[in-house]
Amino acid sequence: MTAYPTSPLMGQMMDQPLLVSSVIAFAARHYGGNEIVSRRVEGDIHRYTYRDCELRARRMAQALTGLGVQMGDRVATLAWNGYRHMELYYAVSGSGAVLHTINPRLHPEQIAYIINHAEGQYLFFDMTFLPAIEAMARHCKTIKGYVAMCERAHMPLETSIPTLLCYEDLIATSSGQYAWPQFDERSAASLCYTSGTTGNPKGALYSHRSTVLHAYASAMPNALNVSAADTVLPVVPMFHVNAWGLPYSVPLSGAKMVFPGPALDGKSLYELFESEGVTFSAGVPTVWLGLVNHVLQNDLRFSSFRRTVIGGSACPPAMMDTLIDQLGVEVVHAWGMTEMSPLGTACTLMGRHKTLPAAEQRAVLRKQGHAIYGVDMKIVDDDGSELPWDGSTYGHLLVKGPWVVSGYFRGEGGDVLQDGWFPTGDVATIDADGYLQITDRSKDVIKSGGEWIGSIDLENVAMSHPAVLQAACIGVQHPKWSERPLLVVVKRPGADVTREELLAWFDDKVAKWWIPDDVVFTEALPMGGTGKIQKNKLRDIYHEHRLPTA
Repeated sequence: MTAYPTSPLMGQMMDQPLLVSSVIAFAARHYGGNEIVSRRVEGDIHRYTYRDCELRARRMAQALTGLGVQMGDRVATLAWNGYRHMELYYAVSGSGAVLHTINPRLHPEQIAYIINHAEGQYLFFDMTFLPAIEAMARHCKTIKGYVAMCERAHMPLETSIPTLLCYEDLIATSSGQYAWPQFDERSAASLCYTSGTTGNPKGALYSHRSTVLHAYASAMPNALNVSAADTVLPVVPMFHVNAWGLPYSVPLSGAKMVFPGPALDGKSLYELFESEGVTFSAGVPTVWLGLVNHVLQNDLRFSSFRRTVIGGSACPPAMMDTLIDQLGVEVVHAWGMTEMSPLGTACTLMGRHKTLPAAEQRAVLRKQGHAIYGVDMKIVDDDGSELPWDGSTYGHLLVKGPWVVSGYFRGEGGDVLQDGWFPTGDVATIDADGYLQITDRSKDVIKSGGEWIGSIDLENVAMSHPAVLQAACIGVQHPKWSERPLLVVVKRPGADVTREELLAWFDDKVAKWWIPDDVVFTEALPMGGTGKIQKNKLRDIYHEHRLPTA
């Protein structure tokens, strides 16, 4: 920790630590009657208030203390977005322990690795994951007990899981006579692991201070713009980077919260949006693809849904246009990563942009956006020299700020910072107004004849074709140019397009030397646990692909 000089004249403000528990305590006291609605694993709809949530969180914190969980101990969750998971966000961290969310979409071996690496003491899980827990429990060396997140009536009659406890029993046997403890705000609050596309996943250990500051900043108008007038449905999972901080920023703002549980298909989401009057949501492009297709195919419209934040990977321009022009939904393009808690930028227009033609406004909105206060960023060349913000010069993106990691849990990866900056692994441009545009991941950029080709731009052009559902662009070996772009495409159901037609689609849309050399069609693209296309797997599949020589 950096030691800063002390002024001879200090401020005379109250000294109150920024703790996660203060967020839910604030919501219970000042927005206590506002609702939290959840579609449960059991299939029914559960609803209660922030006041109820805070009381049950204190009861669970009391139960954890009774189980011997101490400050700094890791408590793991394997659960969907729901009210019990929300309670654990505050019960675990608020008691001084560390909430460790686990992505169930990871490979079982990676899940077992993460649990053991984190040395979790207890593991809470939704009943959906009972078979997975039974299969991996014997490999989890540090877990003292497992807690099924259900009522006694839904507990399994027979199971191989050792020391299986019932969530609602723990709540019922706790009086709630528990006061949130006060401690150093730099104490660890939660632990999230990267998706581990290369090597084992690495842990990002967030502090109470970083989490509360991130919640403050992300709720601001230039970021997620959350207010008590909203009804917010986080589609982004609570097991992935703490649902982009929404379980903190939404209670902080007093907004009604709606949890979708495991039902993330377009039909289920649409019905919940409509029945609960959802005004704002957040998720990755693959989720919106299913929702938008359901709405359009059934000639539906949204009655209350007016704004969405899309991140995780670049939002295809065709999807943005459909949401804005056909469905009347404002799209806020955002960027961040696990190592950033995760929010780094959000794309909203400045006042002077409002006078621009619609096409120029849309061009701005397609960027990843402006840094939110608390995040600084720069782009550098291969030698580490800073590059200009001119909107056209590509460079490696570096960031820093109070909710950016200084290193990984247990020192994995060694010293990751470069002169105090965190290297994101992204290649980007920044324009004169400070708007960031991600052009590729460093590992995905296509290097043709010594020049860089951004795969994201090519994918966006491909997905603007009416016959294309999904597209991914990778570099494959070329005898003269080192690498050339190969486009891998999933067609829309019932649609057809040839290789030649699709390549012709790129004419006048990108530089001629950027146009892919070939197209292959496939039934599906390999997807990772966070909804991103796994280009490393595509490179493995097509590493011997022969490009046309003509």
